[in-house]
Amino acid sequence: MKLHELRDNPGATKPRKRVGRGPGSGTGKMGGRGIKGQKSRSGVAINGYEGGQMPLYQRLPKRGFNKPNRKAFAVVNLGLIQKFIDAGKIDAKKAIDEDALIASGLVRRKLDGIRVLAKGDITTKVELAVTGASKSAVEAVEKAGGSLTTTAAAAE
Repeated sequence: MKLHELRDNPGATKPRKRVGRGPGSGTGKMGGRGIKGQKSRSGVAINGYEGGQMPLYQRLPKRGFNKPNRKAFAVVNLGLIQKFIDAGKIDAKKAIDEDALIASGLVRRKLDGIRVLAKGDITTKVELAVTGASKSAVEAVEKAGGSLTTTAAAAE
């Protein structure tokens, strides 16, 4: 086989349908759209419309509730903190607070606070001070010999 012998599989590519190019083409005049009506015109948007029947999205029951004043925490995993310590971006000898996490580039912005979750392993002894943490994250940090303190507002 040579480069000039390369071909696609038969039937893998179809020629483009050239619409509205005269009666001999088979798709001339109306361009395959039929006669009259909304769908034969351009600019049609009838996605949710079911012809007088109640649309599916309106037949289904509403569920759930979105709290308008809910808190949004920036989430950090222990494995990532360990990775940044190993890379030398975070100094584990000093106490690590939210500002230190932002300065290292691990967290972009604080939002309503930073919450630590227990995904990944932490092996370094660290002193963490954040807005919130999962129970398993607190246990993992204490198991590594460190301490994790949370502010009272988001301690769960």
